[in-house]
Amino acid sequence: MSGENSSADDVQADDAQRVWDVVVVGAGPAGASAAYAAAVAGRRVLLLEKAELPRYKTCGGGIIGPSRDALPPGFELPLKDRVHAVTFSNNGRFTRTRRSKQMMFGLINRPEFDQQLVEHAQKAGAELRTGAAVQRVEQHGSAVPDRRTVAVVLQGGETLLARAVVGADGSASRIGAHVGVKVDQVDLGLEAEIPVPETVAEDWRGRVLIDWGPMPGSYGWVFPKDDTLTVGVISARGEGAATKRYLEDFIARLGLAGFEPSISSGHLTRCRADDSPLSRGRVLVCGDAAGLLEPWTREGISFALRSGRLAGEWAVRIAEAHDAVDTRRQALNYAFAIKASLGVEMSVGKSMLAAFERRPGLFHAALTGFRPAWRAFKEITQGRTSLGELVRSHPLAQRALTAFDPSAAAKATSEDQQVAEHTAGEDAVTS
Repeated sequence: MSGENSSADDVQADDAQRVWDVVVVGAGPAGASAAYAAAVAGRRVLLLEKAELPRYKTCGGGIIGPSRDALPPGFELPLKDRVHAVTFSNNGRFTRTRRSKQMMFGLINRPEFDQQLVEHAQKAGAELRTGAAVQRVEQHGSAVPDRRTVAVVLQGGETLLARAVVGADGSASRIGAHVGVKVDQVDLGLEAEIPVPETVAEDWRGRVLIDWGPMPGSYGWVFPKDDTLTVGVISARGEGAATKRYLEDFIARLGLAGFEPSISSGHLTRCRADDSPLSRGRVLVCGDAAGLLEPWTREGISFALRSGRLAGEWAVRIAEAHDAVDTRRQALNYAFAIKASLGVEMSVGKSMLAAFERRPGLFHAALTGFRPAWRAFKEITQGRTSLGELVRSHPLAQRALTAFDPSAAAKATSEDQQVAEHTAGEDAVTS
């Protein structure tokens, strides 16, 4: 931005005169990752955020292996705890704790984590503008000077111009609406941040609780973060009253009802339909705005970081595209990159959710009593494998998934084949 003494009018006038290479809407993990990827490539990048930073987000704050691997170089995680043990229960019963010598995943508070990601994007050269709510984007019309430009219209009427736009503005995304994102799974998450005495905090240190809940597909969690426990539950939308009761009963069962939460919040997660678009013209979407998350656990941070980085890289290529054909080609490449890295995981996750909805007790028994299942859980959280890789490379996992959903393994293989065919086609074009 301009110097410290510049007025808001001067800043707006300066913005109006330039055409940014990439404008990123939303400064969460997906947006900050996209801004970093585009800025580190040497492009002029503007990162827009409607709130002031840091700001709270409803989120468990678990950082699994794929999230760590997707962070910018030199990023130091602001960990509040390191998880070496998981206690599993089935709606409060059959409780069992399993332990790992190696850390499985870390726990963070989103305000600090998101702020650090934004600072890395800024250090790479991206410019940040907070308090900037986007009303809409336009790719045609009087606000757009040429076919290589996208107009980003802010609330209040100010218009910014860009060669490419990345929508990372959350699950209720305005940019996602422009692209036409479609979802086929919506879940309600409720969460409470509960400060606890040191004696209680010590009992939870290094250990999380996962409780398979009373509604199909639901579960609850306890994540310790210094002197605060993040306690939450999630279930399908439409079960609001039952979900609220589940959280209340869960907190009471844990002996935490006497402690006053510092924050109580709720959030809808939205998972994309298989045929949902990821782009429209020079506009890409990533993270929650694209409906990218793991359908079974509803884990979204790793999907946000990974899809954000890809969106930033392909936004650079779209910004350089000189015609609609090249723009379309780069947008398709982005979609196939997402399918190759995240699509198979989502397909398997959907099948896992369907199986879990029918037989939560079987999942609980497997994780607490079947060593290969526990080993797979550890390897996934540590980033040594993924759901997709597990199904592809382990015959036992493939047979188990096929028993629950006969189409699951075939679908994963089909998506792999599509990616392979696309890659071969790209090689033929560029050779």
